[in-house]
Amino acid sequence: MATVAAKREISSAENDELSREAKRPKADDKNGEEGGNESEWENVLSTFTTSSVLSDSAREKIMFVHGKIADHDAVVVLEKTPIREDSLDELFRGSKLRLELRNDIYSSYRLQAPPHLNEIKTTVVCPATEKHVKKYKRQESFLVEETGEDYRSITLPYIQEQSLSLQWVYNILEKKAEADKIVHDDADPEVGFVLLPDLKWDQKQVDDLYLIAIVRQKDIKSLRDLSLEHLPLLQNVFQRGKEAILQRYNLPASKLRVYLHYQPSYYHLHVHFTKLGYDAPGCGVERAHLLSDVIQNLQTDPQFYKSRTLHFPLRADDGLLRRFKEAGRL
Repeated sequence: MATVAAKREISSAENDELSREAKRPKADDKNGEEGGNESEWENVLSTFTTSSVLSDSAREKIMFVHGKIADHDAVVVLEKTPIREDSLDELFRGSKLRLELRNDIYSSYRLQAPPHLNEIKTTVVCPATEKHVKKYKRQESFLVEETGEDYRSITLPYIQEQSLSLQWVYNILEKKAEADKIVHDDADPEVGFVLLPDLKWDQKQVDDLYLIAIVRQKDIKSLRDLSLEHLPLLQNVFQRGKEAILQRYNLPASKLRVYLHYQPSYYHLHVHFTKLGYDAPGCGVERAHLLSDVIQNLQTDPQFYKSRTLHFPLRADDGLLRRFKEAGRL
């Protein structure tokens, strides 16, 4: 079984991260439009054949499986959904229990819940590339130290060579996909953004709330591009995002963790909003930068993130890690 740390490394894809489009359903000919006339239930996995289990975690109740769907490589992520407080009465009344052990005051049962209370959150990546398969495979990680010069001479050229598609991002910004999921939409081209639930969140309870704010400016790749001119954008995302979450989910700012990743999962600036207390993937100190700190750092030094030495984890097979090794920086 994968360790908890390994699982988080897989879920947040600690900078092996391809574009997040890989996590989103593919559209054959609608350029990202969501199918409105598809049936509510469908079994896209009826022809799935398993090749291998890439990784799993018994504690986190998640498994990453590699296989094929109709001759296409595919990765399927299976994750048990959380137990919801508002379903407890129905769970207790409608379940069947089989006794496994009884000893004094202790009893152990195998509980069979009603089908609709026993769902498995499933993400399908198809067609999956070799990079997708590696992304979910358990691997050792290394902490990289990146100076401002390292970014310009090693990281930036590597990013530019990858040319990963951001079409799924533009589909969201243009409301060609996931329009019904948008929590807040600020159309201003300079400080605007779209706020919507991350795919990691099933939206059935606020205990594991996870939303993403995607900015409208298309020329900001990551933390490294930020300077004093971006303060109005960052402050708008920070303030309006918190207000929208309070209005929609009745969750005050004091219960939110608002941060950016470096390295990010895709190179279009976005901000993470999660509930404080939820151990969200990638919220560790080696990768997450609180937005409040980012704003304050830029107010103190407008070039802070262009010169600052930053640390981040990379997986063993990451091409960027290889570049750092070749440059003698690891």
